[in-house]
Amino acid sequence: MKPHLTVIAGPTASGKTAIAIELARRQGGEIVSADSQQVYRYFDIGTAKPSAEELAAVPHHLVSVVEPLEPFSAAEYQRQADAAIADITSRGKPVFVVGGTGMYLRILLHGLVEAPGADPELRAELEALAAAEGREAVHRKLAEVDPETAAKLPPRDLVRVIRALEIHKQTGKPASEFRKEHAFAGERYPFRMYVLSPPREELYRVIDARAAAMFQRGLVDEVRALIARGYADAAPMRSVGYVQAKAVVDGTLSVEEAIQQTAQETRRYAKRQLTWFRKEAGALFVEPPYDVDALLRGDAP
Repeated sequence: MKPHLTVIAGPTASGKTAIAIELARRQGGEIVSADSQQVYRYFDIGTAKPSAEELAAVPHHLVSVVEPLEPFSAAEYQRQADAAIADITSRGKPVFVVGGTGMYLRILLHGLVEAPGADPELRAELEALAAAEGREAVHRKLAEVDPETAAKLPPRDLVRVIRALEIHKQTGKPASEFRKEHAFAGERYPFRMYVLSPPREELYRVIDARAAAMFQRGLVDEVRALIARGYADAAPMRSVGYVQAKAVVDGTLSVEEAIQQTAQETRRYAKRQLTWFRKEAGALFVEPPYDVDALLRGDAP
């Protein structure tokens, strides 16, 4: 029998970590992270990883487990998360999954029909085009064959733009059509998913404060150290906060501008997260003040 998972999801800065730790602490459980940036080692401040005290309070899995230059996919996340869940349940402990990466949660809970593999030749060709003519040139190619996907992806998201073009080349169908036809599979685990949903003004206030706090805690110095270690082109360096801190290191942004941009991009990301979770079957939206006892009983919201 598959173990029952309690999932604490929601936008960044909504308080997921604190709630999950309290739930796990009360029930003697362990936490499996579902965060696409916190899996990477050494990228700490900008990913808002749990503190040393929080990590010590409750055992965490899939935090700081991947080298920054190591490829890591949603499918690999599923494999490692499955292994962690099996390990936790083998010791008779309840499992709490916490994170805001919607794709990780979806593939863990429902699985995903296997998509076409990578096309190294096409990928190299498109990356060369982006280097020569800008990412907009690659985005225009996608708009020609898959306007629906192109409308959802900004030109700067080169990885996903190229992936959509790979799917089109190998299937003869737009990525948007392929994904509709090959929907997510059935339930892989029994679960109850709570989506923390604070009022927008409150969430944005916390996001703004967190962005400033990251820079005050030394995000720019962290980025300098990561660059010195050879991680300037690592995947997490392309995430919000690290992009802006690297711009400070490069001298193209002031710290004040970087904080402002980080907060703005994080607010946009939070909005996208909420849009994603509203489409999740079975998601239960919970507004503050969060009732931990009700969550434990399973009768929230």
